[in-house]
Amino acid sequence: MTGADPRRALRLVVMGTGPFAVPMFGALVDSRHAVAALVTRPDRAAPGRRPPPNPMRAAALAAGGPVLEPADVNAAEATDAVARLEPDLLVVCDYGRILAPALLATAALGGINLHGSLLPRHRGAAPVQWAILEGDRITGACVIHMTPALDAGRVILARSTPIGPRETAADLEARLAAFGPELVLAAIDELVRPDRPSGPCGTPQDEALVTRAPRLTKADGLIDWSQPAARIARLPRALDPWPRATTFLRLPGHAPLRLVVAEAEEGGAAAGQGAAPRQGPSAAPGTILRASPEGIEVACGDGGTVVVTRVVPEGKRPMAVGEFLLGRHVGPGATLGPGAGGAAF
Repeated sequence: MTGADPRRALRLVVMGTGPFAVPMFGALVDSRHAVAALVTRPDRAAPGRRPPPNPMRAAALAAGGPVLEPADVNAAEATDAVARLEPDLLVVCDYGRILAPALLATAALGGINLHGSLLPRHRGAAPVQWAILEGDRITGACVIHMTPALDAGRVILARSTPIGPRETAADLEARLAAFGPELVLAAIDELVRPDRPSGPCGTPQDEALVTRAPRLTKADGLIDWSQPAARIARLPRALDPWPRATTFLRLPGHAPLRLVVAEAEEGGAAAGQGAAPRQGPSAAPGTILRASPEGIEVACGDGGTVVVTRVVPEGKRPMAVGEFLLGRHVGPGATLGPGAGGAAF
């Protein structure tokens, strides 16, 4: 196609920090629109540690654009700084803060947000992880017209996709992020479409269908073996790459050994490979029922089992269970559970 794009070009302020927003940002930089600046979160790190990488800052600097890093984006000075950029629209993704009405009002068209779920399901900071954890078969990404409430705006556009049976949160997030350029550019076109009916843009969310996807903490990685087997089996995929599904191996006469469970499956899925039948309430959750090169089978709270097939012992590299068991007698009396004194980490 040749010639100038007849559609309206907007002046945008993009707000984002994490990697989910990077493909979208690149598409906006290359589009007919003008990206006036990136607003991103300032670096924060625990004492003695390096701050985590900020891929959006790196992308903006590579594109030669200005970067704003307010400590509080809703403070008056930050709102004034955004207003001076005279944006037509705020484009938000993976930023991590709810925007106040005054900040949304700095742009004539308000703000849109790219979110990694099919809202209203999984409102919050970790929608990809919670989709896997809750056993969803379908998820997706959507663009909403923002309000001052968490992920509550009207849905302008959405795209769905199946979740693979072995897909990790890292894999799924990368796939959903790739939807961002198409969805965001099409949502902007919808906002400025000359023949669009007057009134709010998009479809209201059904509040009766809302579920929450709160930010994960390190403690969320500790496996609670009293939970149902199916949910525990999903943990390694849902918590990859962080905080990772973690437990402690307890052998009689030995200190607890911290293990990251890198791969696992529900015991019933391995029935053809010699998995033990459901044990019912007689086997306490966390009891190791059998250990072989094919996997360590563990009793769960619903009477089902989980077969752990790949682990990362503390201070070691990832390895198959067969390799991990070499030189270790994991038999009667062995359990998986919290560390010494109930400590998680």
